[in-house]
Amino acid sequence: MRLEEQSAKISRGNAIHHPHHGIGRVQSVGKCDFAGSKGASFAQLYFQREDLTLILRLRDAAAAVRPPVTAEQAGQILNHIEHWDGRASKQWKARAAAHQEAMDRGDPFEYAEVFKALSRLEAADGLRHTDRAHLNRAIDALADELAYALGETPDHVRQQISEAAATPDSFRTADSPPPP
Repeated sequence: MRLEEQSAKISRGNAIHHPHHGIGRVQSVGKCDFAGSKGASFAQLYFQREDLTLILRLRDAAAAVRPPVTAEQAGQILNHIEHWDGRASKQWKARAAAHQEAMDRGDPFEYAEVFKALSRLEAADGLRHTDRAHLNRAIDALADELAYALGETPDHVRQQISEAAATPDSFRTADSPPPP
């Protein structure tokens, strides 16, 4: 399952999602001399989790952010975590590259897959430094976005994510036999 691509409506006060910074709000939209362009339209975005203000050209902002998921989509993501049965590559370089690309695309269904694959790997073999960084980034991104969509705290949503990932056969390795 994948999130359908949508362009975020860039207007003051709207919530947006950025793949690296999480949930944010459009603080203002205006025109000014920006990045060598005279009178360019820009959007000022604020990301509370990182206490970060980001200013982007309006034409770049539409490609860099998307609308946050809805409560219905958040439920679908939790369901996806519970039922997804994919595996991480055994080759650490290929795995790291694939997970980085998935995180950069900003699709929460892919965040869920990175989280579950690396959670399984952690339970079976432990994690390399890059894997740990991707696991932490995936759970942070999921908790941030699902908490917003569900009106819950990030800590409560982390618990829901962990429960969804802890299905009986979740932590089998690729070499483990299927359950009876």
